Parts: sequence; structure tokens; C-alpha cells
Amino acid sequence: MKYQIMLKILMLLLSKRKITAKEIAERYEISVRSVYRYIEELNVCGVPVDVARGRYGGLTIADTFRLPTGYLTREEYAAAIGAMDAMMGQVHSESLISAREKLASTQKKERADLSVTGKIIVDGGTWGDLTKFSDKMQVVEEAMNGAKSLMIDYISREGEHSKRVIDPHVLIFKQNVWYVYAFCHTKQEFRTFKIGRIKKASFTGGTFEQKEILRSQIPLDFYYPAGKLIPVTLEISKADLPDVEEWLGMDIIEPRGDRFVAEATLPDDSRLVGMILSYGGAVKVLSPAALKDKVAKAAKRISAQYCGD
Repeated sequence: MKYQIMLKILMLLLSKRKITAKEIAERYEISVRSVYRYIEELNVCGVPVDVARGRYGGLTIADTFRLPTGYLTREEYAAAIGAMDAMMGQVHSESLISAREKLASTQKKERADLSVTGKIIVDGGTWGDLTKFSDKMQVVEEAMNGAKSLMIDYISREGEHSKRVIDPHVLIFKQNVWYVYAFCHTKQEFRTFKIGRIKKASFTGGTFEQKEILRSQIPLDFYYPAGKLIPVTLEISKADLPDVEEWLGMDIIEPRGDRFVAEATLPDDSRLVGMILSYGGAVKVLSPAALKDKVAKAAKRISAQYCGD
């Protein structure tokens, strides 16, 4: 009985996305305390259900959450929809019609897999993550196109965890990373958020008035103030040229005699050192001297780790 109610609560949340504990308690004739206990167990099972108070309060499940692909096979979807069609021929029920539409909609989403819009496929997630990233992209895109506000669970570069309401206006693709330029209700100003750092996203039910955003208004050097960007000159081996071109782009790399040289303005942080080292000596720093020193010291630390074994 316990797991049957948990499954019913999960399906109800997937259908409504937001509901109060009192409504669930009344529907299934259980106590509000039991509802919260079931929600806690769903969270333990990996279902992202939030308990929120205030204007956007209630029990909410992230709009990016989907039942796993394969929860029903295509044949099972087809059989279930066929059975509903047969029943609808005998019994007219608004609930049955609604259930049939939802099941058919879920079937389409399962088939869509990584598709974000039409024939465009975007997979910005990690290896093995087939759908989570594109699910987030779909929700952000729908919010942007429909002027719908989102409640996001966001983790910053510094590890700060926050929940905030945003109004998405523009999607940005820069250096193989997707961002959304949105008005942040918490900060009361436009901010840039990395899609990959949005843990969960849900529609608040509210809408916003879309503002015209010009390209010149968007700070495309986000995350790196002028003081953190430095001019760098790199020497690149011919054998590894294609890989470095994917990192820096082809336009700033040019041949000089029997070698290739790139002059770029890059963020002066630990990731730059790590990126250079990742090419295993195929990329050599010519300037500045401070960066050469950082790379040399990092290489010595790595060498000491393995030479000591």
C-alpha cells in the first residue's frame, strides 16, 4: 500500500508539477505528515521534489525531471494508447481523454531524446548523461519563448547553492558552453547563468514581459573581468594542431616557419594551466613569463606524484 501511494504521488506531481501537501492528503485520505514522509522517501530515491513556502510555495517537482527512458517500451506505449482508444469508443470520459493525451505526449518526449528544437541536437552534458542536459535546455527554451518565469536551483562556480526566480531572455553558446541571459528576481538585474550549473528548473506559473535585448547589452566576457584576462602566446606542434584549433579556434593560429603560433587573450586561472598541460607538451608557453613559471611548477608537482611511487 505504501509504495502504491508513493507511485500515485509521483504520477500526480509529474502531471501537475506543483501541488500542496493538503491536496495530496485529501485525495488519498492520508495525513499531511504522511505526505511529507512519502516525499522524503521519493527524494531519497532520487526524485527531485522540493518543499517550498511563500508565494511560490507547495510541493514541486523539477520540470527537467522525466521518468527514465525505457520506463515503458514503445510497444507498451502503443498498447496502452490502443487500449485507451478502445475504451474511449465505449465510454466518454474527460479524465480518460486527458490521460490518453498525457501518455501520447510522454511517448513523443521519449522519442525526442536529445532533440532540443526541430532537427537541432544539443548534448552539452557529461559522458553517459544522455538526456538531463537537453531536458534543461528544453525547459529554458520553453520559458524563453513563452515568457514564463522559472524557479532554478543554481550552484555557482564558487560552490554557492541558491534558489532564485529568473526570466530567461536569450540563450548564449560560447566556447562550447550554453548560458542563459535572464533577469534575476533575487538580484533585481540581468545575470548570465550557465545551463550546466542549473541543478533543477521548474515553471513558477508566472509570466513576464519580454524586453528587447541588444547584443551590445550582453556582457559576453562574463565571469572574467578585464583584470583576469591576459595576453598569451603559445607554440603548437603540427601533430596536435587540430585539437588546439578546437580549443582556441582557427582564426588566431598561424604558421611561422616550421611551427604554429597562437596569440590569444585567455583567463588567468588554474584551468588555463590545466588546459595547457592536458596537451602533454604539444603546447608550449612563449609568453608571459609568469604563466610559463606556473606551468613548469605544476608539471613538477605532477611528476613528483608519480616518480615517488
